Amino acid sequence: MSETRILTLVGSLRADSINRRLAEAAAQTAPEGVDIAIYEGLAQIPFYNEDLDVPGVVPAQAQDLRDAVAAADAVLLVTPEYNGTVPAVLKNAIDWASRPYGTGAIKDKPVAVVSASMSPRAGVWAHGDTVKAVGVAGGAVVESASAQFATIGERFGQVHPAEDAEALTQLGATVHELIAAANGTFVSA
Repeated sequence: MSETRILTLVGSLRADSINRRLAEAAAQTAPEGVDIAIYEGLAQIPFYNEDLDVPGVVPAQAQDLRDAVAAADAVLLVTPEYNGTVPAVLKNAIDWASRPYGTGAIKDKPVAVVSASMSPRAGVWAHGDTVKAVGVAGGAVVESASAQFATIGERFGQVHPAEDAEALTQLGATVHELIAAANGTFVSA
């Protein structure tokens, strides 16, 4: 069996963001034979503009993202909640991965969403908006693979999520469900 590749996109650009740390912790839960890579470079991708999306002249950063999504067996999105919704950088990545319409790199790709927020609501609005955007873009959202983390400033302010047994359990379950979906062994409840 070949290695399962999961591409992780983090909606916070801050180097020391808790969302990035959640993505790192998720990567640590990967079993043997599974590679979870955190995509670098979302900040350099221009905002989606159909005038820029011309075959042969797509901006290199956007094409790199498309190629990375296409090469992955599944995608893990880790999103904070900015002003009650998904951060622009993550929405932009979804937009680029969705094109060309109907055949974009994210089409039919299993996708899991992890949301995290400083509030007690656990990024529920960002989670919902991300799931909606991925679904409209053609991705196959694996709802059972979702995870939501609340009050992350308090919970992970001094401790990396990789040092939190409950967080690792939740992230490990997310990764497990996403792997099952990518390998065609996912069983819907």
